[in-house]
Amino acid sequence: MDISTIISIVIAFASLLVAFVLEGGHIGSLLQPTAALIVFGGTIGAVGVSFRSSILKKLPKVVAIAFKRHKQDRQEIINTIYKLANMARTGGLLSLESEIQSNNYDKFIVDGLQMIMDGTDPEIIKKTLESRLDNMEYRHSKGISVFEAAGGFAPTMGVIGTVMGLVHVLGNLSNPDELGPQIAVAFIATLYGVGSANLLWLPLANKLKELDTDELVTKNMMMDGILMIQEGGNPALIVERLKGYLDDEKEGAEIREQ
Repeated sequence: MDISTIISIVIAFASLLVAFVLEGGHIGSLLQPTAALIVFGGTIGAVGVSFRSSILKKLPKVVAIAFKRHKQDRQEIINTIYKLANMARTGGLLSLESEIQSNNYDKFIVDGLQMIMDGTDPEIIKKTLESRLDNMEYRHSKGISVFEAAGGFAPTMGVIGTVMGLVHVLGNLSNPDELGPQIAVAFIATLYGVGSANLLWLPLANKLKELDTDELVTKNMMMDGILMIQEGGNPALIVERLKGYLDDEKEGAEIREQ
């Protein structure tokens, strides 16, 4: 579980609530079930219309990805590729078969090495792995677009809720003393819509975009390493090439023998 994501969401909502209370407001006045029904129910309905059911069924898994701690370390992957390159250079490419069977390597690396051991042409390997990356990006983009759509629909639903509330208020002007509180309640829908879009839906979409970009870079690094192993490249030179994929603070890290 990525605790930082949860903490950030809590801080965002808590900051608004604390500021509201410090201004003399009461938390209870922000709790309006009808406004929540209009905004969140309307948003869910609009999203449901916009996407196929096959995509919507995967949303729980997509949400879990956003809150999951991701452990892939590019430095560790470089260490692994360095080890595999050494084995291939000293024992031949076929010596990698027992190694990948006895270790829990990333499936992308295992599949790439398996194609090498099967004698597949380097250009075909590259095109195959690139095709997998393209498909991965396409799958990720579907999940991201759902949250982006929710972030667009929610404020609109908030405005609709506010307009509905004002219609109700203006249709009952017999008691002017209650107009102020009723108008305030009507605007809660706008608060829910704008708040949920900018504190939940769009941030989740941005988080998933960042994870997608990070995974794409990591997989491209793996692909480069696999192709250079097939070429029989010097392990040290392979490492130097792959260091370009590391974050700045990790560029000075040393390769560890495994």
